[in-house]
Amino acid sequence: MEKLHKLVIIGDSAFAQVAYEYFTHDSPYEVVGFSVERAYLKQEALFGLPIVPFESIERHFEPAKHWVYAALVYTQLNRLRARLLAQAKARGYRAASFVSPHAVVWRNATIGEHCFVFENNVIQPFCRIGNNVVLWSGNHIGHHSIVRDHVFIASHVAVSGFCDIGEYSFLGVNATISNNVTIAKDNLIGAGATILRNTKPGLIYGVKPTEANKSVTANVYFNVPEDAG
Repeated sequence: MEKLHKLVIIGDSAFAQVAYEYFTHDSPYEVVGFSVERAYLKQEALFGLPIVPFESIERHFEPAKHWVYAALVYTQLNRLRARLLAQAKARGYRAASFVSPHAVVWRNATIGEHCFVFENNVIQPFCRIGNNVVLWSGNHIGHHSIVRDHVFIASHVAVSGFCDIGEYSFLGVNATISNNVTIAKDNLIGAGATILRNTKPGLIYGVKPTEANKSVTANVYFNVPEDAG
């Protein structure tokens, strides 16, 4: 794919490394460097590219000639990613997005700026995806649903039709949101949770983790003879 834009990735953690792979091999962006806040600058380079202090990023990468992507996850309920994006834009940088060519995005669905949509996402007709949204791999966003700004949706989440996902919320792996449900602002929906009615702002909705209740060795069905094939 022809490289049309030079890109600086904000961050150097696992998500930044993943973002580098996708932007490099499946997008029109050429990654030319990384940037982190000076207090967190622990190394000088990543993938052979420089890591520069965010406080002085303009000295290394001219805003008029470079785009940025803030590759941060849901730290502080997505506020760290939102803050660094806002600061970069205020300094003249344009916000890059990645939408995998292996995602299904219906023709009249809309996606805002600074979004990262991984492979195997399905975004159905009449959906609206806001700004600064991350859709990790394999999610279903049902028809007429809205995902508002600064949301992070982990893998294999099922959002049914006519849902409204509130700003700054996080939806964990395998969560299920029923039809016509509003997820309020600042919600943390835990892995495997099933939400059947509207939620209230600033709350955690989770399920208890599975716990072991007996040893496998105590179960007769697992007492297999040593010479069994």
